[in-house]
Amino acid sequence: MKPPFSDEPSLEVTAPPLQPTVEAFTFSGRGSEYFCIWIVNLLLSIVTLGIYSAWAKVRRTRYFYDNTNLNSSSFEYHGNPLAILKGRIIAVVLIAAYNIAFQLSPILGLLALLLMLGALPWLIWKSYQFKLYNSSYRGIRFGFRGNAKESYVKYLLLPILSVITAGLLLPFAHQRSKKYLHEESKFGKTHFSFDASAGSFYKAYLIAAAIALVGYSVIFMIFGSTALVAFGDPKNAGRDALGLLSLMFFCIYAWTFLIVPLFLSMIQNLIWSHTKLGQHQFHSSLKWSKMAFIMITNLIGIAVTLGLFTPFAQIRALKYRVESVTLNAVGSLDNFVADKEAHGSATSEGISDLLDFDLSL
Repeated sequence: MKPPFSDEPSLEVTAPPLQPTVEAFTFSGRGSEYFCIWIVNLLLSIVTLGIYSAWAKVRRTRYFYDNTNLNSSSFEYHGNPLAILKGRIIAVVLIAAYNIAFQLSPILGLLALLLMLGALPWLIWKSYQFKLYNSSYRGIRFGFRGNAKESYVKYLLLPILSVITAGLLLPFAHQRSKKYLHEESKFGKTHFSFDASAGSFYKAYLIAAAIALVGYSVIFMIFGSTALVAFGDPKNAGRDALGLLSLMFFCIYAWTFLIVPLFLSMIQNLIWSHTKLGQHQFHSSLKWSKMAFIMITNLIGIAVTLGLFTPFAQIRALKYRVESVTLNAVGSLDNFVADKEAHGSATSEGISDLLDFDLSL
């Protein structure tokens, strides 16, 4: 240490800042392996009238987690099938009561619908807690703090305002919901952070909307002019118009199918490239062209095999999405500290599954 007022040079050496190392996510699942799990889950769920679906969910999720690796370690899922089954039974009863209420009286049905919508943000909040608490990496569990008030703002108030404003607030609502999910999530005692702006979400939405609009306009221009020619021939007008209409709708569907992977790619890259875990920065490099190729070939495979290609399609899509994400780790990934977290609600998990919500991180 240099003494006070000394003219001698200091011998203290400042440690250089840690350079981040790129840790890639890998997915080792195979379609042939997952097909066995998928077909057994499907058959047993049918035979047991849906009772086995809770065990099917746990088997499926554990397979996905076990085959998702980061820095030579895989993730783990700890969900209890019995807890999920209880939640699903309650969820089925609630949804059945809603349907019966609508049959008895439109007023009762509307009241039941309002009650379910009013409960939905709370269920989403509890489902986040359940999913993250039952997920772990290297023996440390994830967690979700949050609170019901924030959930009601993000998943009830903002969606209602988006509808009232004819979708103008939809990108803002999307950004706020992702910010809420990521910033309230944590790994052990280390919190995630999220810094993507609402403006970046508006940019992604506008790009996708502009490309979609250009494509739809070209389709309508081409088929509109051709339709005028067809209608000019009275003998074949009806037949030609029907053929043109069918071809036009096919082109619209095909163009929409190309826009969807573009939007999904932009949103995933936007979300994960602006997410951190402590000082560790995530990055996503999903390519639209490859995502579109996977989605189109998956659709063809499922159609040709009458659905039997579904597990292979799921593995292909999941593998690409997982392996497009990397983590720029600043320091060791072994320095996280475990923390106690709320268990959440299996009932919420059951309802989210029945309504086909993807609430996973």
